[in-house]
Amino acid sequence: MIRINIEKRMRAYKGEQVLRIDRTFVAGSITKIYGPSGSGKTTLLKLIAGLSNPDEGEIVVNGNPWYDSSRKINLSPQKRNTGFVFQNYAVFPNMTVLEHLKYAVKDAEWIKRLLHLGRLDTLSTHKPDHLSGGQQQRLAILRALAIKPKVLLMDEPFSALDSKMKMELIGELKPLLSELGVTTLIVSHNQQELEFFEGEVMDFEEIIDN
Repeated sequence: MIRINIEKRMRAYKGEQVLRIDRTFVAGSITKIYGPSGSGKTTLLKLIAGLSNPDEGEIVVNGNPWYDSSRKINLSPQKRNTGFVFQNYAVFPNMTVLEHLKYAVKDAEWIKRLLHLGRLDTLSTHKPDHLSGGQQQRLAILRALAIKPKVLLMDEPFSALDSKMKMELIGELKPLLSELGVTTLIVSHNQQELEFFEGEVMDFEEIIDN
């Protein structure tokens, strides 16, 4: 379970905005996050992962405080051990597909399963320069799953995939996320593609204070 009660001031083109979130995400649930550009969707994911800090408040995951401004607790991203799929993939140019996964985990059978899931079996020795945008995006998803995280944060994870691959991947991701019991937050500008996931909706148009 993720318990969040935070405040974060953000700069925006029309002045300062304040992101206030007081919400609980049930363990193993999927939350689909929508909202206009610049409304704080990606910021929320970064706050949970520890890549950015709230101005005040607390983030508690499975009973453990990850951030608490009053008690000066702020776990590093490494200690939070979240799976994060970045919008720009954030893959390493000098590492092959297989090396990306081996860097995260040593379980050969799990790696084999992930490669099959992402349809990257035959591309395991390729580096990102030799992968399409969609293939890099799939690699980013596999890398996030490799550590079997309890919290998975996905920022526009399917934007570079064609319709067929998107549906195939989503179809295989759903039972896997359930199997892992991972609490998942998915940011997307495309509500249609996330209709295939059962879960709550979080609309950022209702959250931002100007």
